Amino acid sequence: MSDKAHDWLTPNWPAPDWVRACVTTRAGGVSQAPYDSFNLAGHVEDDPAAVAKNRQRLLSQLGCRPAWLQQVHGIAVAHADPETVVEADASWTATPGIAATVMTADCLPVLFCDRAGSLVAAAHAGWRGLANGVLEATQDALAIEADDTLVWLGPAIGPQAFEVGAEVREAFVSQHAQAAGAFMPSQNAGRFMADIYQLARIRLAARGVNAVYGGGFCTVSDSRFYSYRRAAQTGRFASLIWLADR
Repeated sequence: MSDKAHDWLTPNWPAPDWVRACVTTRAGGVSQAPYDSFNLAGHVEDDPAAVAKNRQRLLSQLGCRPAWLQQVHGIAVAHADPETVVEADASWTATPGIAATVMTADCLPVLFCDRAGSLVAAAHAGWRGLANGVLEATQDALAIEADDTLVWLGPAIGPQAFEVGAEVREAFVSQHAQAAGAFMPSQNAGRFMADIYQLARIRLAARGVNAVYGGGFCTVSDSRFYSYRRAAQTGRFASLIWLADR
């Protein structure tokens, strides 16, 4: 599903109706090139006034309060707080109207909720954070059973575009042997094409989390999304999840 006005995305997953989620795209904002147009990041040298206006539009469109993070490719998980920007790569909340929020431009955004719709979380998973356990840390922070967990994988770099070195492959295969299947040799010697979606599913499955949806996007080839690999000077789109009032 997508928002007709902006082509924003909403997950297709069996979460309760009051669990709301959205992934923004490049459309619908005021930022000028190369950040055109709905850049939500303040750290990429875009005009701060444009970023502020885009964030205000986001708030008015969705009716929730995003809890922004200072993302550092780590595994820290914070309690989502719209009033404070903390250094973390995931956040969670049980408070209606507050949106756990991550920004990406090739890294994998991962949304979590419990089947009862009482808790939600969002995680930012670049390869380092993924290998170091950001998804596992987010699951731990929610403190819900694996069978009770729903996960949706948002838009990230696709396996045809994600070329990595042997050290990245080793970081995953050393922990889970089956991760070898997520790496295909590239045309460049000693390099591999990595499937970040498959890697995330393997790690979640190892924790018993098998209700995993989404995936199949490629931010590099799909111009709806910002992509750092496609253009290093670019913006960031947001993935948000929140609880509506019941």
